[in-house]
Amino acid sequence: MTTSQSATPEAARAAQHVTVRCQFCQTWNRVIAARASDRPKCGKCGRPLLLDRPVPLGDEEFARTIADSEIPVLVDFYADWCAPCKMMAPAVDELAGRYQGRALVAKVNTDLAQSTAAAFDIRGIPTTIVFRDGKEVARQTGAVPARALEELLQKAL
Repeated sequence: MTTSQSATPEAARAAQHVTVRCQFCQTWNRVIAARASDRPKCGKCGRPLLLDRPVPLGDEEFARTIADSEIPVLVDFYADWCAPCKMMAPAVDELAGRYQGRALVAKVNTDLAQSTAAAFDIRGIPTTIVFRDGKEVARQTGAVPARALEELLQKAL
């Protein structure tokens, strides 16, 4: 029996990591997810990694963040000019704070990350996709209330 098979579910959760790029110096950081509320700092510049709010992802960061994060990742695909996206933004922000350490909440501006939006066939915004182990688990197109976002995220927890 391997260590991961014999570990309790609590121990397994405690060992999960999330991989994010520092918004200030662009250095990749691997953070123990269960310690996200301890305000982790970038290993290079020492500035805080702000995991209690949606993490902005572009074409460069998207694939690695999704693939290397061991906790579910909820991604809000949006555009700055989109009124329904603006209406849904507070719910996405709230979800990031409530699920800090259990899930990573991220945002992708489809106007700036066109390759990523095309790769996931984003045809309407807002679109929310939940990933687990680098794979899409659930998707919702259109603005929805906080409760619907939470139900979408629950599919990956």
